[in-house]
Amino acid sequence: MKTKSLLLAALFAALTAIGGFIKIPVPYVPFTLQIAAVYLAGCLLGPKLGMLSQLVYVLVGLAGAPVFAEGGGPSYVLQPTFGYLIGFVAGAYVNGWLMQIFQFRKAATVFLANLSTLFVVYLFGCAWLYIAMKWIVEKPLTVGQTLWFGFLLPVPGDLLLCAACSVLVARMLPRIHSVIRKQEVVS
Repeated sequence: MKTKSLLLAALFAALTAIGGFIKIPVPYVPFTLQIAAVYLAGCLLGPKLGMLSQLVYVLVGLAGAPVFAEGGGPSYVLQPTFGYLIGFVAGAYVNGWLMQIFQFRKAATVFLANLSTLFVVYLFGCAWLYIAMKWIVEKPLTVGQTLWFGFLLPVPGDLLLCAACSVLVARMLPRIHSVIRKQEVVS
């Protein structure tokens, strides 16, 4: 893997960490800007590098760096919100794969790729929230409560970020591709 690729993965891991510090406290699942970095990583870096950026973020946090919304360290896997972090890794890959396979360029189609990321993140997040609250925290939530706190409360903000990132990516892609073409000619 090239140095530039590794630097881009590290940059998007850092953006995800920064997004974790910008949060609105909501019961059980705080609203953060992290998912915006996940959308952008998948769309701009592609499936493998986008996934790598999120994997680096998760591993740095599990190694002890306080980069998660509520701290860091190996015990973070016991947090009810850890499933969302696993969803970031899988979601970035799915997003990048869809962008690569279907060559999405317009904001509306990029929105579909980002929406798939949102679905994957919430699938992992809500599943782990339910499991962790029941067997780790021992304050079980019903499926309805899990969906309320883990999906319905935070999803409106994430949908706004989804739309904003879709427009941003649609505007950035033509410029990025022209820079890449120029570099290929020069190289």
